[in-house]
Amino acid sequence: MSAACRAPRHLNRTSSRIRTRRRTALTAAGAAVAALVLSACTSGGTSGGSGKTNYITGADGIATVKKSERDAAPDLSGTTIDGKKLDVADYRGKVVVINVWGSWCPSCRAEAPNFVKAAAQTAGKGVQFVGINTRDTSTGPARAFEKQYGVTYPSLYDPTGRLMLRFKKGTLNPQAIPSTLVLDRDGKIAARTLQALSEEKLHQLIDPVIAEK
Repeated sequence: MSAACRAPRHLNRTSSRIRTRRRTALTAAGAAVAALVLSACTSGGTSGGSGKTNYITGADGIATVKKSERDAAPDLSGTTIDGKKLDVADYRGKVVVINVWGSWCPSCRAEAPNFVKAAAQTAGKGVQFVGINTRDTSTGPARAFEKQYGVTYPSLYDPTGRLMLRFKKGTLNPQAIPSTLVLDRDGKIAARTLQALSEEKLHQLIDPVIAEK
């Protein structure tokens, strides 16, 4: 090739640097878009954050609400991972423990045996456990999780977090999985925690609500 057809060497180097910078910028932009999409899928919008609530959080990470200041739980109805219809409102008159979990979540696996034990220990005291399974793309892994840990109480299937979005802002953060809520016998939210629970902490969360008259 003649000299007239070849670009000067310094221009080739400049062009190469420009192409590299463009690729880097495009990669960064793509990552930013991916992060935004992921955030949109997991942040839960208005359900998380620091909305005004009446929760008083103790040093143990358990937040409680005075009986006179509690909000009613939203509509929590749908289909379980076993394909059955379930409406949490049907448990009115019982203390209901709602655990948000996913089969992909290591902390959920760690706390599962504690929930199974507590559910058995409190069943005779008018307590009903209900799970909300989220972000599992199919029910197969969720059912395998329940079989592995001997979970006998039902779990609503909520892969996109639709049920969590029904809670008042500041009540639940859909990024915090596992999370646990306790509804009093009137169907109002009495306590919550956004962490994995030991058996001892689970009883610290539940027992005061069981003791209410």
